[in-house]
Amino acid sequence: MADPLFHLVCAPAALTGAETWAAELLQDGDLALLADASTLAAVDALAHALDQRTIVLLRNEPTAPEQDETVIAHAAARPLIWFAADFSPRVRTWAQERGPMTLLIEAGGPLTDDERRRVDRFVGLLGRQAE
Repeated sequence: MADPLFHLVCAPAALTGAETWAAELLQDGDLALLADASTLAAVDALAHALDQRTIVLLRNEPTAPEQDETVIAHAAARPLIWFAADFSPRVRTWAQERGPMTLLIEAGGPLTDDERRRVDRFVGLLGRQAE
């Protein structure tokens, strides 16, 4: 893939049980993981399941607002899909006001089928816009 359509940011746990789906999804995007309690083992397992030799790991910040700013900086001008247990009002406002499309999904663990379908629809829209 020359230029990814989107960034996907999440903790490894969000993709647990959905590795095949995620691998297909990431043919059009790139992945950056957020640290969680089981980061190193989870990142390694996910990298193997997705057949990825490298995985971007966003730095861990001491506070939630600082972590939000790190993800926002990583997103830059690219469309973003972000899975997190919850989102601050600052992040919600940023997502609504920024130019590139942004999908925030509140998921504290593995994604549900409905959440994965929502992501698929979002990526489908991005693909049609890129044509």
